[in-house]
Amino acid sequence: MPVDYLKESPSQTAGPYVHIGAMPAHAGLNLRTQEKLNVLTGPDVEGERIRIEGTIKDGAGSLAPDVVVESWQADAKGHHNQSGFFGWGRAACDPATGLWFIETIKPGRFAARSGKMQAPFISLQLFARGINIHLHTRLYFEDEAEVNQADPVLSAVDPTHRPTLIAKKHKRGSETVYRLDIVLQGEGETVFFDM
Repeated sequence: MPVDYLKESPSQTAGPYVHIGAMPAHAGLNLRTQEKLNVLTGPDVEGERIRIEGTIKDGAGSLAPDVVVESWQADAKGHHNQSGFFGWGRAACDPATGLWFIETIKPGRFAARSGKMQAPFISLQLFARGINIHLHTRLYFEDEAEVNQADPVLSAVDPTHRPTLIAKKHKRGSETVYRLDIVLQGEGETVFFDM
């Protein structure tokens, strides 16, 4: 068949079915119900236990409850895939509240390719319907202000947009919680990185 008769294929996004494949128990399926991909800590993992959480809003300011958030981070000493800590997690937004959360440890610092030390951060990737290529961002910690200023990636971001990457710290009982609300587009849009 000549090429001029072929129609363009529809673009592929993560779903509306991203939860079924990535987190079937969250989608209500009795498959892999034992998985708690948003809990990265165990009794043998060293480091400060923290919870990161937030919501995700679309360009109209409405909650986007069908987003899956994946996280990747170093352990408390700044190492990857060592000391029994894998460093990868996955969380789905709650359909009613839009809240996502990951229970983990606060990451340590490690050197960038340039050799310059980075501030502690957690990489976040977002998958959802309507997003053709998942979005990449970072979560930095507000109580690391001094090292945040020297971080090679964060310091390259326009100062007026840096707050969209800084998680606010608060206590909930004995639990340390860092909150980062993500805005996909429009006013207050979170900084996303071209990876």
